[in-house]
Amino acid sequence: MKLYTYCQSSGAYRVRIALALKGITVDMAFVNLTKGEQLNEEYARLNPQRLVPCLIDDAGNVLTQSLAIIEYLEEKFPAPALMPQPSVERARVRAIAHAMASDIGPINNLKIRKYVKNELKMDERVWIQHWTHDGLQALEKILVTSPHTGKFCHGAQPGMADCVLVPQLFHAQRFGCDLTNYPTLVRIDAACNELPAFQAAHPAQQPDAV
Repeated sequence: MKLYTYCQSSGAYRVRIALALKGITVDMAFVNLTKGEQLNEEYARLNPQRLVPCLIDDAGNVLTQSLAIIEYLEEKFPAPALMPQPSVERARVRAIAHAMASDIGPINNLKIRKYVKNELKMDERVWIQHWTHDGLQALEKILVTSPHTGKFCHGAQPGMADCVLVPQLFHAQRFGCDLTNYPTLVRIDAACNELPAFQAAHPAQQPDAV
């Protein structure tokens, strides 16, 4: 398999964590978003959205969107599991993951930041901090009030929700968000980052680190 990735992309970061947790080794192709390499026609033929990550599986299938890729990996390589078995618990994990990947994460995307800065003439950090806090406040409440929250977002083992949480908090800190009011999120993030899989997937550990 081959993963098209960029070190600081939160979506690619999520997939790198999932791959590492499952012990799956893939070839990596690096797409430098800040240099616009995602915009070239060769890459656009693989992913018309011109985003990373993009995973090419062993059969040549092209997979895009980080959570779809993680669920594909979960189905194809079920152990170790990144999702619980009961349907209602799986729905909870998906909801937590989507709260970050769909509601908060896009605020950090380079194309959104460029538009905010260049077209709307706004301070991108103020924009990011506002919407990040808006999302994290709700997420903290979701996790702190649920009996399913354990050492990790769901129970005692890291899973798909944690694959999304760690990159989200990485970017929150990158853009100067004060995380004092999110002790549950910070605690889970710290527990994740003690594990080799999360350490190996960190942006600073990538060959294309900037």
